[in-house]
Amino acid sequence: MGPINIALVKLYQADQKLREAQARLDAVSRNARIQERKVAELAERLRLGQATLKEQQSQAGQFELDLKTREAKIERLRAQQQNASNNREYQTFLIEINTEKVDKGKSEESLLAVMETIEKAQAENKEMAAALEVEKAKLESIRTDIGDRVKQLQAEVDSLRPARDKSAAGVTPQARQAFERLADRFEGEAMSALAKPDRRREEYVCTACNMDLVTDVYNKLHGRDELMFCPSCHRILYIPDDLPIELAVHKVKEKKEPRGKTSDLKASIGRQTAAEDIGRSITIEEDEPETPPTV
Repeated sequence: MGPINIALVKLYQADQKLREAQARLDAVSRNARIQERKVAELAERLRLGQATLKEQQSQAGQFELDLKTREAKIERLRAQQQNASNNREYQTFLIEINTEKVDKGKSEESLLAVMETIEKAQAENKEMAAALEVEKAKLESIRTDIGDRVKQLQAEVDSLRPARDKSAAGVTPQARQAFERLADRFEGEAMSALAKPDRRREEYVCTACNMDLVTDVYNKLHGRDELMFCPSCHRILYIPDDLPIELAVHKVKEKKEPRGKTSDLKASIGRQTAAEDIGRSITIEEDEPETPPTV
């Protein structure tokens, strides 16, 4: 792989280590976060309850003021009624007094309903305030129990972050942008290694989604310095360390002659050589002259 892809793999490995450390930290502090949310929710409910109680108390104050105003008006009308000059004027005051009494009765009923609501709200707020104190105590206990472990894991996260930042700085902006986008989408799994299921075949798959890849994907990644994406899951593909070229690329072996044909050919050659030797020996014997007898 070229420098861009090698830098991306280094960034991917550093990012994975950082995410794993952050996951361990999140797992340890999970109970604390849950308790924090519980405390926050309870505190918010108490705040809303107290705000509602204030509104109800303000409404009760308005009803009380209305009752006092109507009582004063009724007393004033009664005084005027006593000084009426005739029966007609007396009856007019009486009607007004009765009307004010009816309205006063309505205000009293509304005030009683509001006062009941206020008493109920006060009791609920008191219970919530007590529950909030209990949950706060639980949160402090959890923080104390996991405090040392959280500090240790937080230190690990902080120690890994510079290496991740350094690896990111070694990647070109365009490649880094593609990596960050995929990392956000797949929760850190931005890249996927090639795999060769059958060592005897020139076939490759994406290890993230098991999608079959084109035959020459290894050669392209090995010989070119450009990003290649899985056509299925769209992750960035890379060559893992356990898939070197001698294992990834299947070499065709030279064909050998069949054993049977080679043996026949050798046998034929042997027979031909033997026949030639026999013929040569016969010819030599015929050409030799006869030796004359000795006298």
